[in-house]
Amino acid sequence: MIPTLKILAALLIFSCGGHRPARAQEIITWGDCLKETHKNNPDLISAEEDINIQKAGKDITASALYPQISANVAGSTSKTSTTSSSGITTSSTSDSYTYGVSGSQLIFDGSKSIQEVKAASQNIEAARQAYRFTSSGVRLNLRSAFVALLKAQELTGVAEDIVKIRRNSLILITLRYQSGLEHKGALLTAEANLAEANFELSQARRNVEFAQRQVVKEMGRKEFMAVAVKGDFTVSDTVRAKPDFEELVTNNPSLLEAIAKKNSALFGLNSAYGDFYPELSASAGAQKKSAQWPPENDQWNLGLSVTMPLFEGGLQFAQVSQAKARYRQLEADEMSVRNTAIVNLAQAWAGLQDAIETVEVRRKSLEAAKERSKIAEAQYAAGFISFDDWIIIENTLVAAKKSYLDAQADALLFEAGWIQAKGETLEYAQ
Repeated sequence: MIPTLKILAALLIFSCGGHRPARAQEIITWGDCLKETHKNNPDLISAEEDINIQKAGKDITASALYPQISANVAGSTSKTSTTSSSGITTSSTSDSYTYGVSGSQLIFDGSKSIQEVKAASQNIEAARQAYRFTSSGVRLNLRSAFVALLKAQELTGVAEDIVKIRRNSLILITLRYQSGLEHKGALLTAEANLAEANFELSQARRNVEFAQRQVVKEMGRKEFMAVAVKGDFTVSDTVRAKPDFEELVTNNPSLLEAIAKKNSALFGLNSAYGDFYPELSASAGAQKKSAQWPPENDQWNLGLSVTMPLFEGGLQFAQVSQAKARYRQLEADEMSVRNTAIVNLAQAWAGLQDAIETVEVRRKSLEAAKERSKIAEAQYAAGFISFDDWIIIENTLVAAKKSYLDAQADALLFEAGWIQAKGETLEYAQ
């Protein structure tokens, strides 16, 4: 049997040497994360470039409404050889030079081009709302990573407290065991509890690095570096009064994107009807042409052209049917998105209320567990309660510490989910 003094000395040495030296880390706040993510997150950059693509697409479509003007300069030399009946070959060379300018202007096409420009404008709006939707999702992912790291940091401290509790318990039980007041099973249980607490402390420290990598990834940093987040577990966006979900959903980016896509399809349908109308355009040109440079002879032309589709194998009717189906499809999608968004809002709000109330319940449970543990430790030391009763109370305290931290972190995650359900983006600072 190991002497009591040696056991106590070993526990004290472990207590003094059990903490790792803290490495230098960059400390960032939630505001720092928001700013850096807004600038560097690749998903946001991709969504922003899609807006630029749609803007360029609109400019391409609108270009058909403006005059199409081109200039040309040309020069050529040709040689002609002829052979007479007497066998004599003669050749002649001729030169031709020309330059000029020509242009055309669309006058009427059944408003087809105008409808296509309007459809392109709605595509831009859809891309903007898609950017907001992406930003909302990125914010949720960033907040989840931030809370995970905040929880991991706090859990390390909680795990260290639990190690202290288990170590103090082992010291007390060892003293009683050496005095013949406690059985070996109690001693072995205390040693196992301390071993488990040390494992959970090591696990918590490993989880910190994983959570750090998640935060760094969401911020869009190219290289990993250890960071520590600074914050608390206060829920800011509580919204205790039940909000009007039907009103809130009107600003939801997923719904606004669906509406923009539906509007674009409607303009696309109108454009398809434009194929049944004749297309009228005007053209004009002027040039100089002669056999020497610079050309001296003037030429010019003016013209009108009308193109009318007569028969294309049912192509136009099929295009109209396709455009109608597309519009009806996106109309149904809009209703589905609206209903889903309202349900998500109601679910997120209810979940947030439950999480906020759970935090208060867990806090009271922790206060009670602390007080019971304090009393039970004194009672056990005095021999008024058995080891089995005392260890139950100690385990309750350990579980209460973990449950309270879990509840606090869950409340922040539910708050992030509520903010995302409302469609708030990275600009939403809370």
